[in-house]
Order: sequence, then C-alpha cells, then structure tokens
Amino acid sequence: MNTPFKLTVVATLAALSGLALAQEQVVKIGHVGPLSGAIAHLGKDNENGARLAIEELNAKGLNIGGKKIKFELLAEDDASDPKQGTAAAQKLVDANISGVIGHLNSGTTIPASRIYSDAGIPQISPSATNPKYTRQGYKTAFRVVADDVHLGGTLGRYAVKELKGKAIAVIDDRTAYGQGVAEEFEKAVKAAGGNLVGHEFTTDKATDFMSILTTFKGKKPDIIFFGGMDAVGGPMLKQMKSLGINAKFMGGDGICTTELVKLAGDAMADGQVICAEAGGVEGAQKKGMDEFGVKYKKRFNDDVKLYAPYVYDAVYVMVDAMQRAKSTNPAQYLPELAKTPGYKGVTGIIAFDAKGDIKNGALTLYTYKAGKRDQIAVVR
Repeated sequence: MNTPFKLTVVATLAALSGLALAQEQVVKIGHVGPLSGAIAHLGKDNENGARLAIEELNAKGLNIGGKKIKFELLAEDDASDPKQGTAAAQKLVDANISGVIGHLNSGTTIPASRIYSDAGIPQISPSATNPKYTRQGYKTAFRVVADDVHLGGTLGRYAVKELKGKAIAVIDDRTAYGQGVAEEFEKAVKAAGGNLVGHEFTTDKATDFMSILTTFKGKKPDIIFFGGMDAVGGPMLKQMKSLGINAKFMGGDGICTTELVKLAGDAMADGQVICAEAGGVEGAQKKGMDEFGVKYKKRFNDDVKLYAPYVYDAVYVMVDAMQRAKSTNPAQYLPELAKTPGYKGVTGIIAFDAKGDIKNGALTLYTYKAGKRDQIAVVR
C-alpha cells in the first residue's frame, strides 16, 4: 500500500523528470552528400565524419543557452545531381535544421547554397572547391578547404616547375568541380610558361576514354591532367596503360583518394599519379589526424577515404559558434561562425575570411607508391 509520503516522492520525481525533458532541446544538423552513384564511397565517408562528431558531442552533454542539447543528424543523399541536391536542401530547410554540413560536390553545393541563404541557415562545405560557392555574396556560405584557384594553380605550377612537363594535356568531366580545377590548372601552366597540347572533355559517368586518349597519344604528352573524380580517373588510367601512354597523371582532390588504387588496379605505376588534396597537416598536427583515423576505424570498421576529417571539424566549428553565441538559433550564432577565431581542429587551424573561405588554406601534394598514398609536401 502506498503511503502519502511515497506518493508525494513519486509525484515530485516525475515532475522533475518532466522538467528535465522539457529543458532538453533537440538541435537538428543536416548533412548532404552522394550516398548513391559512382562516388557514394566518398559521400558515406563524409556522412561518417559528421556522425562521429555528433555522437561525441552528445556524449559530452552540452548545455547551450541554459538548455541541455541533444544533436540529431539528418542525412540526405544528393547523388551528385544538382536537382536532387536542391531538393535535399529544401527538405532540410523544411525540417527546421539549425545548420548544414555539405554538400560534397561543387555542382550540388552551389545551387543548394541559395536555398540555405534564403532560409538564413549556415552552411559549411567540407569539400566543395569551386570559387563561385563563396563568391555569390551569401553570408551563410563557408568552407573549410582551399578553393580551386589555390588547388589547380598549385598543381599547374608544379607540373611545369617541378615535373618539368614539356607537353601537357588536359581532360575535364564538365562538372562545376572538374571544369573549375582544370581551368585553374591551365591558367597556372600558361603563366609558368608551360606547353599545353590539348584540352578534351568527358562526363562524370563516362567509362570509355579511348578516343580522347588516342588523340592525345599522337601529341606525346608527358603529363595528363584530369579534372574529375576517382570513379572516372581509375578506368582512365587503365586505358592509358592499354594504349602505352606512360605520362604522369595529375588531378585534384577528386582523384586523390585511397580508392583510386583499387579503381586503377595494376595500371598505376609508382610515382605516376600526382594529386593535391585541399587541406593538410604537418609536424605536430599529424598526430591529431592520425588519432582521428584510428577513432574512425574503430567506429566504422573502415579507413578514412578523403574528406571525413574536414566534415568532423566542420560540425565542431558550427557547434563552437553556437556555444559562443549561447544559442542554436541560426540568426544568433551565424555572426559568431563568421568570426571563428582560429578553431583548432584535426585538419588544422580554422578561421574564415570575409567571403567565408578558410584563411591560409593548406594543400597536400601526394603520389602513390606500392599501392599507398605517399605525401610529397604540404603547401600554402
């Protein structure tokens, strides 16, 4: 039989429990990337980076603006398609997200950015490198990697000055990313006095490059630059080998993945591929990146493919701005996000310029030896 005292205690505990639940605030953060299609492995890598950060933040039991916060990740698939990307963006806006991390591709990030801007929702891309993204005047657009001007320009100069390329050919996949990085590469090659022998075009879904490569073979290129992703770059390397083209194969971060080794098979010779990844750490900072890799492997039983550390940092940078603003309301924390005062992430120090680009963004140059990526240098 319950006594009045026991009933009072139970009622009090229930009331306190209800109060605690009422004070807990669910904060939705969106993530968008290609979870289907040829580069779904990179999209899943990005999503995993976001998920790892969200899980860690929830384990910390953060309190923002006097409320206990529980973060919820809303993950959407844009399939690298601009139309699907804008549909995913609108779906997240309608779900009242407080911020979004993504998209992966420039081709989906740029059209989606208008939707987020119109809704006043902060967007941090961990991987879109086309300069246009942050040059549209949207106060909501940020990125944590260097853009194509830096990436393509660095590779172009490297091709002429370090690799001593005498006949340089270019192929791009006509996406916002592929075309953008190829154009910046060309500009830098010309500025450095290099000799361009041709520029051909393919698509991000193509599998046959024999016609393009046969055209180039007659021009005897010693360097072929590809603006595109690993899903196309791998088969292209195979067809280069079948035609006896022994040129160096260069590209941006789209081909600079651990997956390229599998996609190219035995067609990739040691030192043949030279690529650049937006971002990079050196010295003491490498320890943090290595530790992230171990943590990622333990959680997902897989290795980091490419951008996961940048997604992870982007989530933390966004939440750091919320904490400084003492609010998860986009209108309240957006000014603090823009003023991020040098956040120390696993990918390096993060602060933004007036356009939303990362300040002093790094690039890492890589080649491949014995089937593994081998770092050449970190440049800024």
